[in-house]
Amino acid sequence: MAYLDKILQPGETVVAMGRLHWVLYLGALLMAVAALIIAAVAGAAMPRGGAQYAALGLAGLLLVIAFFQFVSQWLVVITTEYAVTTRRVIVKRGFFSLHTVEMSLDKIESVDVDQSVLGRMLGYGAVTIHGIGARWDPLPNLADPLSFRQAITLR
Repeated sequence: MAYLDKILQPGETVVAMGRLHWVLYLGALLMAVAALIIAAVAGAAMPRGGAQYAALGLAGLLLVIAFFQFVSQWLVVITTEYAVTTRRVIVKRGFFSLHTVEMSLDKIESVDVDQSVLGRMLGYGAVTIHGIGARWDPLPNLADPLSFRQAITLR
């Protein structure tokens, strides 16, 4: 919320904060689990030799890729801010290359929420804001998108 603290106008307060859902880490988690399964099978069921070393090497490679994928997604999560204030909706993405979008609440016509079946079960989805003469790109993987929409539309 450091960015939001810098740009709030006098008398403006934060009504709701949006956050990215943990599902972003799912790819890295599944890859790490696959690596551990391959390593366990290679260690327990394969005879020592080239095939076992190749399987262990593959497991190690998958684990390294999973680690970098996790770190990459973690950086996205900690550098993304979604906020609804008493006056506007603010989206901030990035750290080194910063991208911000703001829309005044009185310029918003509608707010769409799209959730897949998995998104409904796990509580995440995409929110698209339609303004007068403008439409934002969807805000994907937003945790509790219905509450975020409600914070926008009830103002």
